[in-house]
Amino acid sequence: MTVPSWREVRATSVLLEDDKVLVLDKPAGISVMGERHGTDLVELAEEAGEQLFPAHRVDKVTSGAVLFAKDVATHGGLTRQFNKRTVDKAYLVVTATAGLPDRGTVELPLSVGRKNRVRIAAAREAIRFDEAADRWWVAEGDLLDVKNYPSTTHFRTLWSDGRHSVLVARPVTGRRHQIRVHLAWIGHPILGDPLFDKAAAAAGLRTHLHSWRLGFDASWRDGSRVDVVAGPDDGFWGPLAGALTAEDVARLLREGATLPRPA
Repeated sequence: MTVPSWREVRATSVLLEDDKVLVLDKPAGISVMGERHGTDLVELAEEAGEQLFPAHRVDKVTSGAVLFAKDVATHGGLTRQFNKRTVDKAYLVVTATAGLPDRGTVELPLSVGRKNRVRIAAAREAIRFDEAADRWWVAEGDLLDVKNYPSTTHFRTLWSDGRHSVLVARPVTGRRHQIRVHLAWIGHPILGDPLFDKAAAAAGLRTHLHSWRLGFDASWRDGSRVDVVAGPDDGFWGPLAGALTAEDVARLLREGATLPRPA
């Protein structure tokens, strides 16, 4: 993709801004920070004379809401909220699969393998499914002898037509590639995810994972709760154009917004 200028990002992507924070609706295909062979949002801002501190990260291929602090003190408070898991995070997902339950929980620890690739810290055949609880898990004795990171993702299925599914995913932990790896390893990879679909990567297709909603406490606003929504663009729904109307999409988003946050 052509990297936009910081002026273009600000003109098209600001969801919320005050003296302390900036929330952007990040386009798919640009990194938040740390891009080794390209340009990222932090670098774009710095080149334009603006210093930003990401309170969290979303993957380069992921679109949607990203929260930045404008100073170190605010950044510390926000990162503590993410560490304490008090931030409400909801992602929209499209898979090219069906058959998921109405709701589910993936409790599969992650590890980092060769070439820094994130994977489940167990063999695929060791993954178990508890049908009564709609829960995927792995027994302690089946874990590989590697450092692992406990990881939990809740999801709700909003829609499926037997070919595709639309999910709301809520990661409890915030591990790198967590939603992408969790769904792929239970047999439901995200549509267009280059980690698991090399053909999609070669064709330059987008990954259908979108950071939809963020809720966090704003101490600088008398402690009020801030809820930010990044509506997905038409391209996110593109593969479903023949199956979902604009009215259907609006209904799904309304239903997804009313789902309670998992305990």
